[in-house]
Amino acid sequence: MLDDDRVRADTPGCAPGPGPGTVFLDSAGSSLPPRVVTDTVVAHLRREAEIGGYRAANERLDDLADVKTAIGELINAAPESIALSDSATRSWADFFYSVPLTAGDRILVSEADYASNAIAALQRARATGATVEKIPSDGTGQIDLDALAALVDERVKLVSVLHAPTNGGLVNPAAEATRIAHSVGALVLLDACQSAGQLPLDVAELGVDALSATGRKWLRGPRGTGFLYLRPELARSMEPARLDLHGAEWTGPHDYRLAPDASRFEFWECDVAGRLGLGAAVRYLLELGPEDVYAAIAARAEHLRKALPEIPGVTVRDLGIRHSGIVSFTVDGFDSVAVRDRLLAQDITVTVSHAGSTLLDMTGRGLASVVRASPHCFVGFDELDRFVAAVAELRA
Repeated sequence: MLDDDRVRADTPGCAPGPGPGTVFLDSAGSSLPPRVVTDTVVAHLRREAEIGGYRAANERLDDLADVKTAIGELINAAPESIALSDSATRSWADFFYSVPLTAGDRILVSEADYASNAIAALQRARATGATVEKIPSDGTGQIDLDALAALVDERVKLVSVLHAPTNGGLVNPAAEATRIAHSVGALVLLDACQSAGQLPLDVAELGVDALSATGRKWLRGPRGTGFLYLRPELARSMEPARLDLHGAEWTGPHDYRLAPDASRFEFWECDVAGRLGLGAAVRYLLELGPEDVYAAIAARAEHLRKALPEIPGVTVRDLGIRHSGIVSFTVDGFDSVAVRDRLLAQDITVTVSHAGSTLLDMTGRGLASVVRASPHCFVGFDELDRFVAAVAELRA
């Protein structure tokens, strides 16, 4: 079982103060890091100020290598198959723009796919003559596996699977969708931006060709960090759309040699302090016990899914069979932004997901926006009840 007292003591944002304190419900946006993460980042920035960035980085080469080792332990991957980046979006795009496409090729996207993914797909389709098509959802809201099986053919080159969307608690059947895509030779790119750190991720079981994730959300790492996993064969054979002297070696006036692993998808310049902080965040999660953390997040989200619908005029908007730690809802008579701001006045932090972020899903359901609550394991059940009571007061 998770040691709740330890987790809260390790989280400066949970420190007691005057008044009832903050209720933080936005780990799907940018979570509260544990103290070890901020201490790691600040200590390295101070070291850079003392001796310069290059020398400070050279002192931490082993620790920087351990960032990939820790991520590998978390997702069951070899460190050589992981590339570090500045965001999940960068990781997703770096892989996507490296997939060869020509006229007549097909790109399939999840109905709940994120705007950045869809925009990139549409841009490449315009440039190459490929097409972008939506994977239908079933009656529960998740990817319709039967419809996907009927949709794929040898012209499908890439399937974008959103593991957990930004606008609700849906979890898509990623492994099953991957097997269907692979039956016609398509590549599968899993967007794990909202699942890394709150749901089990085993790339061997999922079978995906690539996976993108961020550090700032459920992993509780610094902003400006992320990573890309590539299936080992692709990590050794795929050529990135962009290269520098880190991803490749200049071997002659007209020649270069790619790095032998996923580091070919990295650039030389990076936020060393941020990457060390990401490593500290993943190591902290591994130390706590990922399964215990996942269970704690699920219990808190389920608490809200049961309590919120008991308030007249409040509707939980989560879809799917299996749920994540995101709880989305609307309040009759209140714009979602107004709900967010009214709660913020009581030091309760939630956020709003607008239709533009998940256009196909939200417009299909006739929703302009939803309020999003995303409690991490450091949030107490008493704080959840305070949030529910504040929502109820809006309707009083």
